[in-house]
Amino acid sequence: MSTERVVVVGGGQAGLQAAASLRERGFGGPLTLLAGEGQLPYQRPPLSKGYLAGQDQDGDLLLRPASFFTTHGIELVCGDPAARIGRRAREVELCSGRRIGYQRAVLATGARPRALPVPGAGLAGVFTLRSLDDAGRLRSELRPGRRLVVIGGGMIGFELAATAAGRGLAVTVVEALPQAMARVASGELAGYLTGEQRRHGVTVLLGRTVSALLPGPQGRVGSVTLTTGEQLAADLAVVAIGVRPDDRLAREAGLATGDGVLVDEQLRSSDPAIYAIGDCARYPSAQGGGQVRLESVQNAADHGRHVAAGVCGAPGRYARVPWFWSDQHGRKVQIAGLTDGYDRTAVAGSPAEGRFSVLCFRGGRLLGVESVNRPADHIRARRLIAEAGPGLAPEDAAAAVAGPAGKKSA
Repeated sequence: MSTERVVVVGGGQAGLQAAASLRERGFGGPLTLLAGEGQLPYQRPPLSKGYLAGQDQDGDLLLRPASFFTTHGIELVCGDPAARIGRRAREVELCSGRRIGYQRAVLATGARPRALPVPGAGLAGVFTLRSLDDAGRLRSELRPGRRLVVIGGGMIGFELAATAAGRGLAVTVVEALPQAMARVASGELAGYLTGEQRRHGVTVLLGRTVSALLPGPQGRVGSVTLTTGEQLAADLAVVAIGVRPDDRLAREAGLATGDGVLVDEQLRSSDPAIYAIGDCARYPSAQGGGQVRLESVQNAADHGRHVAAGVCGAPGRYARVPWFWSDQHGRKVQIAGLTDGYDRTAVAGSPAEGRFSVLCFRGGRLLGVESVNRPADHIRARRLIAEAGPGLAPEDAAAAVAGPAGKKSA
């Protein structure tokens, strides 16, 4: 088994999984994990849900206890992020000036929130939600009766809105597009979840954009101005308009990038000694039919496992079916596959009863399945897309996912 040194840059789900999987596969070489945030690696999905709701505490989010790294011989470096990669010398230089040599490096640098380019975006009381520190600051502000404006109606924006409404805040979501969650959801699913938000008291404004955030009497944000001229009173605001891949290290090292670090089917960058995984990586997708960059725990963890296998002598093409999940107002949403560009849907189950699946097709090919409170459909869909999705007729796909009863075409 290889004894070369591996340095993993990034202590999120992808980086942690890569390091853990290397040891699980018997990798015996020196192994360093750089967790730049200064904390033990932790889960991010609960930040917009259980943690923000006050149900989870910091310790509940840890992916591994501190003892794991000692036991498995993983050097964990917290609070000293990577500053640059020297490809010729094969070393990673940290902000402290320390240099760590490598034979293989894994970039798992994640993504950063997109900034809102309008006046007032830097006011006190305006938040983004990406890190545990972000969530801790925001959680302390979520008090019943306060007015929250969520700017962005994507997955995180809707999860955050649901959590805040559950804590007794008056919540308004402002989405620039005519459909919420347009990047990840079909019209059927988006319409259903928008209806659920409104049914639980959340105001959802579609097709609106923010032009400014204005201060209140104490200098904190006091209102949000829309391009329509509408003024929304606000005690706090959260910017949730998506993220950008954190590919700075790769770009400055001269690696090929383009909305993320460009990698091949084995997740290797343009320098074969350097891999990129998780939210920062753009890879060739067997399901998507081109280069994709995904932001999900499943993608991050599976990338980490795949790279570990490659380093340990079992390289191969990455071809896992993507899947995603969300919790909103007690509704469990699970998505298998990638549904961009669908031209036909079939619905199984009952949206009125809050238990249904939407199957999305393009040109007769099954792209993905969106399930609400139907976990069995989700499991079958993942298997179906992996094994037979490309050549399966819509009627056969619907029957295979949910059975012939209750399906209808749209």
